[in-house]
Amino acid sequence: MALNQDTEDPELEGGKIDHSTAGAQTLWRGLKSRGNADAVAGETLALCLASHHSGLIDCVTPSGADNLSRRMSKADSDSHHDEAWASAERLVRDLNEVHLTDPDLVGGLRGIITRMCQIDSSETVRRFKIGLLVRFLFSCLIDADRTDTADFCRPAASLLRQHGRYEGWPALSGLLERELAGFSVDTEINRLRQHVSESCLSAAGRARGTFTLTVPTGGGKTLASMRFALSHAARWEMDRIIYVSPYTSILDQNAAVVRKILEQGEAEFGSVLLEHHSNLTPEKQTWRSKVLSENWDAPVVFTTAVQVLEALFGSGTRPVRRLHQMANSVLIFDEIQTLPVRCVHLFNNAMNFLVEQCGASVVLCTATQPLLHKVSKDKGAMRLSNNAEIVPDLQTLFRKVQRTEVLYRRKPGGWEHSATAELAAAEVQRTGSCLVIVNTKSEALSIFKACRAGADGATVFHLSTAMCAAHRVNVLEEVRQRLSAGLPVICVSTQLIEAGVDISFGSAIRALAGLDSIAQAAGRCNRNGSDQLGRVYVVNLAGELPKALGDIREAQEAAQRVLDEKAKPGEVLSIDLSDPSWIELYFQYYFFARKNDMDYPVGPERAERAERDDTLLRMLSGNELAANRSRPPVFMKQAFMTAAKAFQAIDAGTQGVIVPYAPEGKDVMAALCAAHGPEERYGLLRLAQRYSVNVFPHVLERLHRAQAVHEIGAGTGILCLEDKYYSSEFGLNAEGTEEMEFTHV
Repeated sequence: MALNQDTEDPELEGGKIDHSTAGAQTLWRGLKSRGNADAVAGETLALCLASHHSGLIDCVTPSGADNLSRRMSKADSDSHHDEAWASAERLVRDLNEVHLTDPDLVGGLRGIITRMCQIDSSETVRRFKIGLLVRFLFSCLIDADRTDTADFCRPAASLLRQHGRYEGWPALSGLLERELAGFSVDTEINRLRQHVSESCLSAAGRARGTFTLTVPTGGGKTLASMRFALSHAARWEMDRIIYVSPYTSILDQNAAVVRKILEQGEAEFGSVLLEHHSNLTPEKQTWRSKVLSENWDAPVVFTTAVQVLEALFGSGTRPVRRLHQMANSVLIFDEIQTLPVRCVHLFNNAMNFLVEQCGASVVLCTATQPLLHKVSKDKGAMRLSNNAEIVPDLQTLFRKVQRTEVLYRRKPGGWEHSATAELAAAEVQRTGSCLVIVNTKSEALSIFKACRAGADGATVFHLSTAMCAAHRVNVLEEVRQRLSAGLPVICVSTQLIEAGVDISFGSAIRALAGLDSIAQAAGRCNRNGSDQLGRVYVVNLAGELPKALGDIREAQEAAQRVLDEKAKPGEVLSIDLSDPSWIELYFQYYFFARKNDMDYPVGPERAERAERDDTLLRMLSGNELAANRSRPPVFMKQAFMTAAKAFQAIDAGTQGVIVPYAPEGKDVMAALCAAHGPEERYGLLRLAQRYSVNVFPHVLERLHRAQAVHEIGAGTGILCLEDKYYSSEFGLNAEGTEEMEFTHV
């Protein structure tokens, strides 16, 4: 349905009242004339009410128009304000007067804004946080409105909600403590995990704030961070714990571990641990979980970074309902180094706002801690707590548990794919298994083919985003089984296997990338700490990276600069990942090179959405490029709606195609073809996400030319792939797969 910024209601049918404008005008007129502080309160509250059908509107549009004032001065013949006010019940009118004259209304908003201005000297950061305050209040309004409406229309749904009536933190913490008490400490890696876990418990009594949990890969940070969160939440009487992962594969894995501990006995599935992401299986996506996911109504929520970023900055009204639930919560960000560079300042300011104004605590978890606190303060640097690092003496910790030696074998002109495959085969002969991680899908497929031709008895596996999620999960499980059985294995993968995947190979090969990626790759080698160090080779592959992979190229250059400065000279360079100073220096170089990208540039490629070359940081703060054109007489100048439409948590520009993987994938495709209407398709589409591959426009064009995709129903936009273009070995291939199919040796 079409929306415009004059009504913010779907195109009005005959007889309907533009009640959002009428209600907003009531607040605006009741407060605007009372002075500056009251006027700001009037703008804030009117803005929320005027936007409750569409998402926050632009206060000042990209063209410089004063959209907020225009909306509030809308003619009565269109807004029907006088008619609506005259028809309102006396009780409603009296309560409106009571609330508008309540000194706590204006005083409360004034107090929050004053505190924010005292904390931050940057006008950009101040204005941005005031915008976050508006969005926070908007979240409260939207959730209350949608919940009341849903419960009125479907009374059964109200019985499924928990409304904050959760199992107490001491009981949940006790379940985790009993589980941890049974863990063995018979090996060095297990003693490391115990040390990390005990450090988390010890730090849980610290005052609320922003903390870092820097732990070597395989150091048990999932349960350790939950131990901190449960005890911290109990100590400060917090509302919920929100565990955030960058990828659904990590989320599935970690949620299963924690659910087994916290949902015991008679606890109903999803009542303690709620999973909310796009890749839920039908067993997890129950009717109750759908209701609870609308506003994260559970004590422990496992979700993705995409969902959190959409709640903070996305468009519409559905994601924003969850924003206010982050208040008075512990937010754990796993693998924080994966945060998109363009989101750094937006994210930093949002976390600072949640901690400083909303009583939240934030834990940044990774083996390779990015320097979020050392970026530009004028645009928004993460404000860490005093004594922020949870685990003490990191350098000693990393050296004590060193499980790999990382060697950089650089060749003039680069490593050919065949030579890389030969190195992998030699490593399998030496250690029994080898993981090869590269930067592109084309590199993965090429080296995969070279490995299978010379595997010499090893089973060769392929992993990339050309395979649907269900396919990748099955391949990973098969790889784990063969590794456990001691069978020879080569796995060639893109970087999707790096962060958080619990798997261990005898050796690894990593195409040159950022030092954070190299460290993550090393974490998949000798993960459980055998006596002999695992060997990780870093190689410079021949060939240029595609222009679209500028992030990886910048990371390569920053890593090469560190290696040139710190590695000992010779044909084979040793990379000392046990020294955190290497990672710190890498991020200094990488962030310096990317400093102009951190406030989310909106360039020509997004001109259709943003209508100008700008940054989302500016648009969501002072919005100077627009406001300076007309200098409108309003305090709020943010282009909320335009910025939200331009924001994408994942900057992919891809389209999903449902693929015929396994009988289940084919069954989903058949069911979608037979479905009647959008309502019947909705549930099937959620299931289909597990059997979908995201493809770029140029690949989709080739698939269309080859008649390899077809639309399920004219105008639906739901695309399915023909059988011969999906391989059980390597996934989607726009050229067809017949000649590349093969069976395992």
